[in-house]
Amino acid sequence: MELDLGAVRTFLAVVEDGHFTEAAARVGMSQQAVSKRIAKLESDLGVSLLLRSRTGVRPTEDGAAFLPHARALISMADQAAAMLRARRRALRIDVLGRDTASMDLVRAFYEAGDADVDIVVSRGAGARGSMLAEGSVDAAFGRAMEPLAQGIRRVPACLEPIPVLVGRRHRLARRRRVRMEELSGSTAWMPGNAAHDSEWADFYRFLSAEFGVRIDSSGPFFGRDHIAERVAGSPEVVTFGNKRQYPFPLDVVEIPIVDPTPVYPWSLMWHEANRHPSLPLLIAYVKERFRPYATGDHWLPGPDRALFPA
Repeated sequence: MELDLGAVRTFLAVVEDGHFTEAAARVGMSQQAVSKRIAKLESDLGVSLLLRSRTGVRPTEDGAAFLPHARALISMADQAAAMLRARRRALRIDVLGRDTASMDLVRAFYEAGDADVDIVVSRGAGARGSMLAEGSVDAAFGRAMEPLAQGIRRVPACLEPIPVLVGRRHRLARRRRVRMEELSGSTAWMPGNAAHDSEWADFYRFLSAEFGVRIDSSGPFFGRDHIAERVAGSPEVVTFGNKRQYPFPLDVVEIPIVDPTPVYPWSLMWHEANRHPSLPLLIAYVKERFRPYATGDHWLPGPDRALFPA
């Protein structure tokens, strides 16, 4: 005996809706066609599956016993179909930001091989776990905040150096580099940044505590061009970032920070149940190109150091 999965799916719709009319609307068939499918399924199984009455439809004893198996059959069929669809679609990657080191990695991966990619920009750790678990993205870059959600796996991806940005009238503007200790006591204006419970705001809270750099998150975030104008027009205001992230005018100077260089810890994350055929290729590519944390030269927040081998 071979079961018609379409008939099994129709049986589930009738049980869940409790009425042939509503089930027919859900599966896009006429009520007569639904009745014929159920009758054929009952004939194939040799049992009555449904009790019909004026108030609706409910499973018989045999129907109730068949119900969990029917759900399992449809679930397995849907998973098999989803797996095949996944093999044909592009690898969906959350880069967190289009002007970050993660974007550079994805672009290099795409240009080095034959895998198609689809770029996604999420809002960070809050959405990442559920997106990976439900399969709306296949992989995601970001700062791995312990503990990771169940089923999420990670590898170190890259350590992105963070420079300081000042206006040309600032006392540091002519410097080719600045030591981290020289920023102690200064204030970095990053509107809206530290006020939110985000992975980057948490990073700067650790930096502030360790090096005595105050993070001023006052004022609404009107856009990066607004920050650029404020930095360019002031002899005192500084911020963290680089010219790739901002539409900076010529009056803004980017200065590397040394002794140590603060680096943003990017991890590549994915769900262990994901079976996209290009995912192992991305993981291998990222692992091969990772450059370890340099003790003494780099600075990471304490919680990140255990995740990035020196």
